Amino acid sequence: MFTASELLERINSHIAELQFVRTPQGLYAPVTYVLSMGGKRIRPVLMLMAYNLYREDITRVLNPATAIEVYHNYTLLHDDLMDRADRRRGKETVHKVWNDNAAILSGDAMLVLAYQFMAQCPVEHLKEVMDIFSLTALEICEGQQLDMEFEHRNDVKTEEYLEMIRLKTSVLLAASLKIGALLGGASSEDAEQLYDFGMNLGVAFQLKDDFLDVYGDAAVFGKNIGGDILCDKKTYMLIKAFEHADAGQLDCLNAWVGAVSFNPEEKIAAVTELYDRIGVKELCEKKMEEYSERAMESLLAVKVADEKKEELKNLMANLMHREV
Repeated sequence: MFTASELLERINSHIAELQFVRTPQGLYAPVTYVLSMGGKRIRPVLMLMAYNLYREDITRVLNPATAIEVYHNYTLLHDDLMDRADRRRGKETVHKVWNDNAAILSGDAMLVLAYQFMAQCPVEHLKEVMDIFSLTALEICEGQQLDMEFEHRNDVKTEEYLEMIRLKTSVLLAASLKIGALLGGASSEDAEQLYDFGMNLGVAFQLKDDFLDVYGDAAVFGKNIGGDILCDKKTYMLIKAFEHADAGQLDCLNAWVGAVSFNPEEKIAAVTELYDRIGVKELCEKKMEEYSERAMESLLAVKVADEKKEELKNLMANLMHREV
C-alpha cells in the first residue's frame, strides 16, 4: 500500500513530465501554467488511493488520475474568469496573465485533454469510466449554474444549497474514488460505497470551507477571512442565519446583505457577531459532523481489510481538521 503523500509525489511527477507538443503554443502555454501551480491534488490522489485498495500497479492508471486533475483545473480556470478572480494559489490567474479569450479557449482545450487522458484507462473499463466521467462533468456544470442563480436570490433554502455543493464539489471527489475502485477491480458494491464516501466527504469539505471563511485563521487558511460575507455569498452560514434569526437580528442581517456602501472590516465583524448570536457556528459544525459520519459509515462498509482503509481515514481527518 502507498501512503497518500507517496501517491501525491507520483501524480505530481507524472504531471510535471507532461509535454504538450502540439501547436500553436499560445493555446498550450496557459495549460502548462495552470498545471504548474500545484495544489493539493486531492482528487487524483483519492482516485489512486481507491485503486490501491485493490491493486498495487498504480502506474497503469496515472493517466486517468491526470485526467481528473486536468479536468478540475479546467473548472478552476473558467471559475476564475467568471468570478473575475485575480489570483489562484498565490499566482495571477490565466485571464490576468493572458486575456479572457485565452482563458476560455485554453480551458476548452483542457476539457478535451482531460477526456483524452481518461480514455487511456484499461479498455475493459472504458465505457463505464467514460460514462461516469461525462455525467460528473455535466453535474458540475449544473452545480455551477445553481451557484450563479443563487447570487440573485435571497430565498435559497438549506436543501438547495446542499444540493448545489453536492453537484459543484462532491461529485468529482465521488467519481474519482469510484473510477479508481472500478479500475482496480472492485465489486460494484464497493465502488458505490466509495462513491458515497466521496459524496459525503465532499459536502463536509465544502461546509468546512464555509466555516473557515468566517472562523478560520487567515494566516493558516491561506486567504482573507470574511470574503464570503463581503460578497453576500449564499453559504450554509448565511442561509442558516436567515432561517434562525429573530426579528431584530433579521433586520440587521438584511441591512448588511446587499448593502452598497460599507466598511469591509465593519461588515465582517457585524455579520460574524450576528452569526455568533444566532448560533450559526454550532449549526454548521453539527452539519459537518453529520456528513463526516455518513462518509465514515460508507468507508467502513467497503469490503477490504481495515488496515487498507487507514490512509483514506487519515486523509479524511486531515481534510476535516484542517485550518487550510
